[in-house]
Amino acid sequence: MTVPTSQTRRQPRRVAAATFVGTAVEFYDFYIYGNAAALIFGKVFFPDLDTATATILSFATLATGWIGRPLGGLVAGHFGDRVGRKGMLVLSLVLMGISTTAVGFLPTAAMIGAAAPILLVLCRILQGLAAGAEYGGAVVMALEHSDPNHRARNASIPNAGVIFGLVLGTAVFYPITLLPQDQLMTWGWRIPFLISFIPVLIGLAIRMRVTESPEYLRVADAGKPQRPPVIDVLRSHWRQVLVVVGAHMAPNIWGYTMTVLILSYATTYAGYSRSALLLAVTIGAVVETLTIPWFGSLADRYGQRPVYIAGLVGMAVWAFPFFLIVREGSVPLLILGLVVALGVVHASVYGAQASYFAELFPTSVRYTGLSLGYQTAGALFGATLPALGLIMIAWNHEQPWYLTLYLVVAAAVSATVLILARTVRRYSDSTESMLNERQSDELPIASQT
Repeated sequence: MTVPTSQTRRQPRRVAAATFVGTAVEFYDFYIYGNAAALIFGKVFFPDLDTATATILSFATLATGWIGRPLGGLVAGHFGDRVGRKGMLVLSLVLMGISTTAVGFLPTAAMIGAAAPILLVLCRILQGLAAGAEYGGAVVMALEHSDPNHRARNASIPNAGVIFGLVLGTAVFYPITLLPQDQLMTWGWRIPFLISFIPVLIGLAIRMRVTESPEYLRVADAGKPQRPPVIDVLRSHWRQVLVVVGAHMAPNIWGYTMTVLILSYATTYAGYSRSALLLAVTIGAVVETLTIPWFGSLADRYGQRPVYIAGLVGMAVWAFPFFLIVREGSVPLLILGLVVALGVVHASVYGAQASYFAELFPTSVRYTGLSLGYQTAGALFGATLPALGLIMIAWNHEQPWYLTLYLVVAAAVSATVLILARTVRRYSDSTESMLNERQSDELPIASQT
């Protein structure tokens, strides 16, 4: 197996476009479910319950997507490390398109009773399988097509795609929320799901044009390992997996708070309209889409961990002021708060995170190792946040201060993990590095500096 002769200087840009567009499409599908869970599904699928309980159960269905994400990451990681990254990215996009479109056709609880939320959960789990397969492969492809001076910036492009998926999702939901209530609850909410196949086809057209990762091809030329990639990861790189899980704790919690939980909290307890909330989140996400690659460039220049830790400090500092702003009831102030929360604080972490996590693992198990750590962190901390956050608010007499304390503690934990972690070794695109990584597979992380 050899590197394709069609590989040119334009290929990294093509891969960046493919990972950005494909990831945006996948997470558009994922985020429109989050918007619907916060604003619609409680009334449609749990109509006989009070508003708070119905919303918590709606967020619980949102969390079930994380049942599929670790499994999707492991399966795609196995085949991505064994037979190639590109095929898994195409497959994940197809699966996400099918499962999301299916949500738009689901009968409601008024039609078939308790079977409706069960079908909703099944579709969400399929979405989770697709999203779990997507993220690790997109980051690895972007990283492995990069030149040594721009690995953090290029690896951050899929993260920018994740946020742009949020932009698309909220932008589509914004006009939908302006419909009369009866139309919104009967057919209006289905539109974002039913039209999802259109961007999926666009993403597929772009992804089919990219070439396989050159770093993967060089490792494949040297022969496939005997053990499954997950066994190698758990045996030789389990410390790196723990670093990913711990370091990703705070960004997961912060991201779900600022994009999903805020929709429910601010409409229920702070008096904002649904359309105003979606507009504010969309503006914050647009800014973050633009600033993520810039923070990635800073990570290339100053190091991944310093930029990452700076973002975590920002989370701890901004948590309390953000909710004070939300409680003012001012839409312009809310927009400002979300621009800082997403476009500065979260973007700084996301700009440095992807390359830092990916380079903890050698090429031969990179897809598997990154997916295992990243999706495990999401399942433990991101999936539980919307429902857990609402419970904290209810316990605190409809005040957000337990939640803000949780955000601060999470930021401190993730920063501590990064401070205690040994400096990550970069696995560069070279034959010598490939041979060295094979020799270092059995070494503890402290030796890989």
